[in-house]
Amino acid sequence: MIKRLLENPLTRGLPLDSPATTHVRRQVIATKPFLRRIYEEWYSDVARHLPPGPGRVLELGSGAGFLHEHVPDVIRSEIFHCPDMSVVLDGCHLPFAPRSLRAIVMTDVLHHVPDVRRFFAEATEAVREDGAMVLVEPWVTPWSRFVYGSFHHEPFLPEAPRWEFATTGPLSGANGALPWIVFERDRATFEREFPAWRIEVIRPGMPFCYLVSGGVSLRSLMPGWSYGAWRGLERALQPLMGQLAMFATIVLRRVPTAATASPRG
Repeated sequence: MIKRLLENPLTRGLPLDSPATTHVRRQVIATKPFLRRIYEEWYSDVARHLPPGPGRVLELGSGAGFLHEHVPDVIRSEIFHCPDMSVVLDGCHLPFAPRSLRAIVMTDVLHHVPDVRRFFAEATEAVREDGAMVLVEPWVTPWSRFVYGSFHHEPFLPEAPRWEFATTGPLSGANGALPWIVFERDRATFEREFPAWRIEVIRPGMPFCYLVSGGVSLRSLMPGWSYGAWRGLERALQPLMGQLAMFATIVLRRVPTAATASPRG
C-alpha cells in the first residue's frame, strides 16, 4: 500500500523492459531537482576519472541519463532503440576495434549484465592500455541489504554463488549485488581471471540521498533545495559507509595484457 501511494504517476504500470519506460524516466529525472542533483554529482565524478588521450568514451545503458552534458564526446548506447542514442548494442558484444576506446562508463548498468565474464572479455579487447572503466553501482552493506531487499523491485542476492544469472529482460533481469560480488566478495577471482584490469578505486557512499529522492520510480520525498543538507549529513557519516552505503563508485584501469594483477590498493 505504501509503495502504491509513493509510485510516480508517470511510470506507474509501465513495463520495465519497454523503451517507452526509459523515455519516461528521462522526463522523471528532468522534473525532479533532487534526483537530477544526484546524477549531476555522479556524472561530474565519472568525468574526473576519465583518462586523457586518444579514443572515445562508451557509455553503456545511457537510457534516461545525461552524461553527454559532462562528457561531450561520449558514445551513447542502449540495448534497445531509444531517441538520441548513438548506437544500439549489447555489452557482451562490443562492435569496436581493438584498443579503440579510452574508457567505458556505466551508471546502474553492470548489475543488469547476465554474463559479466563475457562483458569483461569484450571490454579488455576494446579499451586501450591505460584506459579506464568507471562505474556507479549498488553496493552491499547491512543498510543496503535491508533497503534493497525490502523495498526495491530488482533482485538483490549477495549470496548468489555465480556471477551469471538468468535474465528476464534487459532492465527487469538483474542482481543488484553483482558489483559487490565481483569486486569485493570475489575480488581475488576477478583479479586472477582479468589481470588486464587493475581496481583503482572502490568508494562506497550515498546511503540516503537516492532513497529520499524516490529514484526514477517513486515520488520525491524531499525538495531539491534540501539536497545540500542531505549530502552534508552523508559526508559526516563517511567513516560508517562500510555499514551504510547503498552505492559505490568503482574505477578500473586497463593495464598491459601481459601484466599480472597488482596488489590491492
